[in-house]
Amino acid sequence: MSETIFALASGHGRSGVAVVRVSGPRAFESLQALTGISEALPRLCVLKALREPVSRETIDRALVAAFPGPGSYTGEDVVEYHLHGSPAVIRELLTVLGRQAGHRMAEPGEFTRRAFENGKMDLTEAEAVADLIHAETQMQKAQALAQMGGVLSRLYEGWREDLSRILAHAEAELEFPDEDLPEDLSQTLGPGIRALAASIRGHLDDGRRGERLRDGVSVVVIGAPNAGKSSLVNLLAQRDIAIVSEIAGTTRDILEAHLDLGGYPVILCDTAGLRPEQLSGDGHDRIEAEGIRRAMERAQAADIRVLVYDGTQAQADPHTLAMVDGQSLSVINKADLGVQFKPEGDFVAISTKTGAGVAAFLKALEQKIAAMIGRNEAPALTRQRHREALERCVESLERCLEGALPELLAEDLRLAIRDLGRITGRVDVEDLLDIVFRDFCIGK
Repeated sequence: MSETIFALASGHGRSGVAVVRVSGPRAFESLQALTGISEALPRLCVLKALREPVSRETIDRALVAAFPGPGSYTGEDVVEYHLHGSPAVIRELLTVLGRQAGHRMAEPGEFTRRAFENGKMDLTEAEAVADLIHAETQMQKAQALAQMGGVLSRLYEGWREDLSRILAHAEAELEFPDEDLPEDLSQTLGPGIRALAASIRGHLDDGRRGERLRDGVSVVVIGAPNAGKSSLVNLLAQRDIAIVSEIAGTTRDILEAHLDLGGYPVILCDTAGLRPEQLSGDGHDRIEAEGIRRAMERAQAADIRVLVYDGTQAQADPHTLAMVDGQSLSVINKADLGVQFKPEGDFVAISTKTGAGVAAFLKALEQKIAAMIGRNEAPALTRQRHREALERCVESLERCLEGALPELLAEDLRLAIRDLGRITGRVDVEDLLDIVFRDFCIGK
């Protein structure tokens, strides 16, 4: 980290204001070269002309803020230039900074990586920064802010400290056998290990609510041809993403729309009409058959299935009825033309033509998502990386309870601590850093 890095920290494109961030040991040197400021004024914004150091041509007039390390985002000396968001101005400033000794363009996520390496945050908090940048709904934002505030860090570090105390007792029996220690000390550790394993299992058994909230709840709209699936998707998306036609088999591929439903992120999928008898078709029918196969496959993997029926038919489509379960929500479309049947269980009658019943459908869908994700105040798992490490941790703890030799018990405890530490970055993290930070934008 002897190099000073810089990058555009705000969004690309034209804007009223853009922010260029510089971090590293020579950040204040380039500040002096550009502005003539000989002594940085900590945490004060100063309006200064930015000039090319050799020609002294004006680049722009900008607000300049200096943050001496370690009291900065990265823990290093940081300078931020708040200038006009003209592509020409930004490009010229970045070019000039690139000519300064010891300066280079930052890699994606490098500012946050330096913050982690300088102890300003752990890996879960660093991941939350990326989640907050990409948050599109209120619930996603709230989850990212909570994680960035350390709710996961405190939980995992608490477990790690408990394990460390248990391991210390286990190793005491091994390292100091001649000391006056309680008999069978390692055998008295069972209750603590069981309680800790139960806490971690409870954390894992969350229905993947944190991951669903972070990535989006998958909602698949499925039903017979001409039931009105594409019309419903277009209505909810408020744009034409699917072709609507009376010709059966118009929808061949899976089409997606992203919605914000009561703060929950929803990935809404339109699918081909269910006609399983077409699965063995040939010629053009083979294309429709592939669409039907994909529709059925996506429906099985979905978090929620919206089953759409044509209310003008004499009876419910049997292929759609076969998908009714706890993950489904039944919708009878074309209610403005009269409903000829009522499927078993709860359903909502709507008309995509007039909009009648759509508000009730959205409310029912939101309630179903809320029941799935919940509003639990307990910290939620947000990444598969965390889940896999915790699963390995529990496996190690369960081996401890199988009556193994004290030496093996201590080794399993060490493995459990290592896996907890890998989540927060306390141990063995070098191989994780590229994975964690690769999805960041350049200026973060």
